[in-house]
Amino acid sequence: MRTNVGNLDQIFRIVVAVLIGVAYYMEYISGTIGVVLVIAAVVFLLTGIFKFCPLFALFGVSSKK
Repeated sequence: MRTNVGNLDQIFRIVVAVLIGVAYYMEYISGTIGVVLVIAAVVFLLTGIFKFCPLFALFGVSSKK
């Protein structure tokens, strides 16, 4: 698996995932929208950790230099 997520993109994804997780935990977001955002946060976190985004691969995009 080739990496296609650059360092800045990786940091952004992880920070956004953590912020969504904190907002959900503190109950700033809840309900259906909260669950959808938490799922998105998990995806952001995993793609940030593994530096691989399946959508980037599908469209042939890379944020890595």
